Amino acid sequence: MENQFNRRTFVKSLTLAGAGMALSGPRLFGAANSAGDDIPIGIIGLDTSHSPAFTRLINMEDDPELSGFRVTAAYPYGSREIESSYSRIPGYIDDVKEMGVEVVESIEELLDRVEFVMLLTNDGNPRREQAMQVLRAGKTLYMDKPVAASLEDTVAIYDTARELNVPVFSSSSLRYIQAAQDVRYRNKIGDVLGVDAFSPSAIEPSHPDLFWYGIHGVEIVFTVMGTGCLSVTRTKTDATDIVTGTWGDGRLGTFRGIRDGRSGYGGTAFGSEEIISLGTFEGYRPLVESILSFFRSGRPPVDPQETLEIYAFMEAADESKRRNGATVNLEDVLARTRR
Repeated sequence: MENQFNRRTFVKSLTLAGAGMALSGPRLFGAANSAGDDIPIGIIGLDTSHSPAFTRLINMEDDPELSGFRVTAAYPYGSREIESSYSRIPGYIDDVKEMGVEVVESIEELLDRVEFVMLLTNDGNPRREQAMQVLRAGKTLYMDKPVAASLEDTVAIYDTARELNVPVFSSSSLRYIQAAQDVRYRNKIGDVLGVDAFSPSAIEPSHPDLFWYGIHGVEIVFTVMGTGCLSVTRTKTDATDIVTGTWGDGRLGTFRGIRDGRSGYGGTAFGSEEIISLGTFEGYRPLVESILSFFRSGRPPVDPQETLEIYAFMEAADESKRRNGATVNLEDVLARTRR
């Protein structure tokens, strides 16, 4: 089946999953409900350190920016296949119980008890099935990285959210590096001309290479650059990935994935007025604040189109690797997903 795509078609394809979300009608919540009680949040997946970390911020911090909500229930699974993930579950069950969270036997039971859901399962493989349960229940959903373990599943989740008119949002915490936010939204360096970002990039064989951990650095690239990437080339060695995206206006955004030697997070942003270092990981608080703001308003802080472009970028990077570093168009990988 042949697909003839141009840039306009590509943007339209990406936008399909996001179209209509702005028109959704979720219940809006202020700091607390009319009875003065905290609004209950449920967690799916206790196989990641993010679960106790996010719970601690929401349940244990005495801060107006984090008030009005409480994590009250958690379904622990989570990966059943990836040892580095499922081996953490017993310890994290104990951690969240100490913070007043009830561990439940099923997602269905969890959905009966909460208003909002954070899908934190570390393993992207069960994400599609888990997300669909939440969306069918009409619960506003935050999805930690990765959205899923394939571009196909990621697109399906966003398409379903659009069809059911349920607000969804996904982001890495690295989006909220303050300097990256200042570059994107506060004209910190004038016109953004490019970015070189880096992060650890361990590979999990059950996922596309960058979905597992490289997504952190890729998220930095898109936070600075915005949407509009047309093509990707990738060079991979055992120790390093270099992935270069070409934007439609000729700008370049580069991700360096680190698998050997000193590691870390950060990058350099290049602008018409300044070149600045972006700093490094600043903790989970800014992301959690954004999640709670999303739950209050029902408005995703990251456009679904941008999230889908991030995942198309990462899938195109895998395709470039399979083709020995050839340039791969994002529209082509997305077209194959939507056949």
